Amino acid sequence: MADRGRTAAPTESTIRDWDDADPSGQTYRRVLFVDADLTEVQNRGGVFEECTFRGVKFNASTHTDAAFVNCTFVRCSLFDTAFTRCKLVGSFFDDCSFNLLKVTGGDWSFTALPRANLKGTEFSGVKFREADLTGIRAVNAGLRDLDLSGATLQRADFTGADLRGSDLSTLDPLTVTLRDARIDVTQAMVVAAALGLDVRP
Repeated sequence: MADRGRTAAPTESTIRDWDDADPSGQTYRRVLFVDADLTEVQNRGGVFEECTFRGVKFNASTHTDAAFVNCTFVRCSLFDTAFTRCKLVGSFFDDCSFNLLKVTGGDWSFTALPRANLKGTEFSGVKFREADLTGIRAVNAGLRDLDLSGATLQRADFTGADLRGSDLSTLDPLTVTLRDARIDVTQAMVVAAALGLDVRP
């Protein structure tokens, strides 16, 4: 059982020590990774399905064209981790640290990052369709060109964040913090309409 009531998929094997790990091109299904150290791992095309990561260090690792589908991450460190064109559909993050995380492209639809501290992280061109981003703290984060259609954004803190190009159609400006956030003209019209203003040329 993951924290906050989310039930992780049942696992069928466990990996604790993963020295010289190279998941590139490999497939792992329903594996429990406990306190494993993936620091500086370069993962190209590795696939993880319904896996659970507990206390795993992803620090300074890079993941390119990889997949973490319906995975659960609990108390993991993603310091300076980079995901490029990766698929994390349906994955859940609980009590993880994301300092200097950089995500470029990829599909994170249906992911859950409730109350995650995303301060200073960078997400660009990522799909977050119907993701649970309730209460995220994205202070000074770069959140450019994101597909946030159907995403849950209540109580999110976007103070100083760069939101330009992102879909804000489900954003309720009365339930989030937008102080000093950067948006473009089209987004400004969306926010104004959400506030009940009559926007005219």
